[in-house]
Amino acid sequence: MKIKILAVALLSVGLTSTNAQAQTEIQWWHSMGGALGEKLNVLADKFNAGQKDYKVVTTYKGSYPESMTAAIAAFRAGSGPNLLQVFEVGTATMMAAKGAIVPVAQVMADAKEPFDPKAYLPTVTGYYSDLKGNMLSFPFNSSTVMFYINKDAFKKAGLDPNKAPKTWKEVLADAEKLKAAGQQCVYTTSWPSWTHIENFSAWHNVPIGTKQNGMGGLDTVFSINSPLHVRHIGMLSDMAKKGLFTYAGRTNQGDAKFSSGECAMFTGSAGAQAGIKKAGKVDWSINFIPYHDDVKGAPQNSIIGGASLWVMGGKKPAEYKGVAKFLAFLSRPEIQMEWHTGTGYVPITLASYELTRRSGFYDKNPGADMPVKQLTNKAPTANSKGLRFGNFVQGRTVIEEELEEVFSGKKDAKTALDDAVKRGNEILRQFEAANK
Repeated sequence: MKIKILAVALLSVGLTSTNAQAQTEIQWWHSMGGALGEKLNVLADKFNAGQKDYKVVTTYKGSYPESMTAAIAAFRAGSGPNLLQVFEVGTATMMAAKGAIVPVAQVMADAKEPFDPKAYLPTVTGYYSDLKGNMLSFPFNSSTVMFYINKDAFKKAGLDPNKAPKTWKEVLADAEKLKAAGQQCVYTTSWPSWTHIENFSAWHNVPIGTKQNGMGGLDTVFSINSPLHVRHIGMLSDMAKKGLFTYAGRTNQGDAKFSSGECAMFTGSAGAQAGIKKAGKVDWSINFIPYHDDVKGAPQNSIIGGASLWVMGGKKPAEYKGVAKFLAFLSRPEIQMEWHTGTGYVPITLASYELTRRSGFYDKNPGADMPVKQLTNKAPTANSKGLRFGNFVQGRTVIEEELEEVFSGKKDAKTALDDAVKRGNEILRQFEAANK
């Protein structure tokens, strides 16, 4: 009897061991902390619980630039993740990393998983596809810049809390009243370059650079020192001098200034909604970003930010099959709806947007569909479908450095933007020379 029990026990252990060995791990490196990181882990856990062949293992690797640098270094060393979350400005750099990535369209086709680029929002697919329409990476946390107001602060200043300013003239007028009412931080922003250069340009249908903002060729040059750009950055400089604009930092530092109730008006990612909701300290609304109403055709459409998932090269066939299964899972309308409604990021597929609308979520949460409406405000033009500049991680850093010179009063807007173009073009030429 003891021998029989021992045999059964050994068989059980053997089966468990075999199952454990059969499960293929998919390593996913990401850059989401806080509330967003929690939501990301929920998705991975749900996929893992729904099948037994694959296990997605998530690892937070720091900021977007840090995780991208770490992944490229790991690839060269023969290791690294299967999936890497890369922010949108890293697209051209990832495209140029020969052998380091496998186009997502190829991964899905090889695994025979359904994958139709037309199922995704046009502004999303355009950003992450080559000129032939092949999707290179999988859109994950897609966002756009939105304009938020603190309704309580507006009430205190005698302003209508249900009427957010639509133009920059109105922003300035409301800012003066907020300041007069004792508001210390009137307006702040996260991601200054993404907001006030990249999305500003698309929203006003002016180019950031030649060659369709770099999508048409590596020989592109920046054009962010146009009279309109100089005027807008000059306006922000004047606001800073008058105490109407508080510079928060180069990334998402403005989010906390708004969600804590410190600032009355704020431009930041649609994805900031998760943190604002979690903080629960302000009565707020989300709105279209302001525009200059004397610019013909404005507003146009905003462009996406956030990040996509890149499939790394040099992995085993079984791992690629698991990656494809996971990406197919992330594309499901109900999963996209869960991510969209829980974080504020846009639903990347038309089906998930429609499912969310039918669920009544937008009726119960006024403004939650604003990011999609802003992205699709008008059909994208060559100036408003996105950008693809080589080494734009460094290029954006240059822009941020020059903007800081303006906001601190060390340079005027024209000088700073001229310098940003000159320095930025040097980076573009280095990238072009390295990738001919």
